[in-house]
Amino acid sequence: MCGITGVVGFNGCCPISIAQLNAMCDTLVHRGPDDGGMDIRDGVAFGMRRLSIIDVKGGKQPVFNEDGTIWTVFNGEIYNFRELRQYLEKKGHSFKTNTDTEVIVHSYEEFGPEFPRYLNGMFAFAVHDSARRKLFLVRDHVGIKPLYYSFGRDFIVWGSEIKAILASGLVERKLDVDALGEFLSWEYIPGSRTLFKAIKKLEPAQLIEIVS
Repeated sequence: MCGITGVVGFNGCCPISIAQLNAMCDTLVHRGPDDGGMDIRDGVAFGMRRLSIIDVKGGKQPVFNEDGTIWTVFNGEIYNFRELRQYLEKKGHSFKTNTDTEVIVHSYEEFGPEFPRYLNGMFAFAVHDSARRKLFLVRDHVGIKPLYYSFGRDFIVWGSEIKAILASGLVERKLDVDALGEFLSWEYIPGSRTLFKAIKKLEPAQLIEIVS
């Protein structure tokens, strides 16, 4: 189990500091006690906490493509990553690690926005294409791995848990009374709503594509 979080500013400027990003990652330490990684560039902040399983020494995130224009933070496991890697290497892609994470960035390079359909596994991840200024938030087909997000006027912030989003200081802590009623009635909240008005959950098999 790992934890991911991040922010993209729509005006080319990141709305948080490295200290705020670190605070967001700190809320996810219990999901990833082994390692952490953060980066802020071009109005984009990615952070994660890692439970190291595959390529323990070489799998530090964020993970980038060959020229550093496409990068990802990832929670989960890609079951078919070895087969995908072999295919992508034959297509000319160069790998620097032995992780399943790196398959994500090269799959996006090869297949474009349809790339999640080639992934067999349980996952939640963010991919940013710096050249096209596109962000992708993706959740696995069954919804095993969680991912939450919130839009502001000039940003989007996300995380594996709601408290990572709240730690950014960008989102109002306002209760969604209707969602609370659903929870009290059914012991869960259907659809994309959460107990916070400003925060939604990415639903299973859903992809959000944003031009920043």
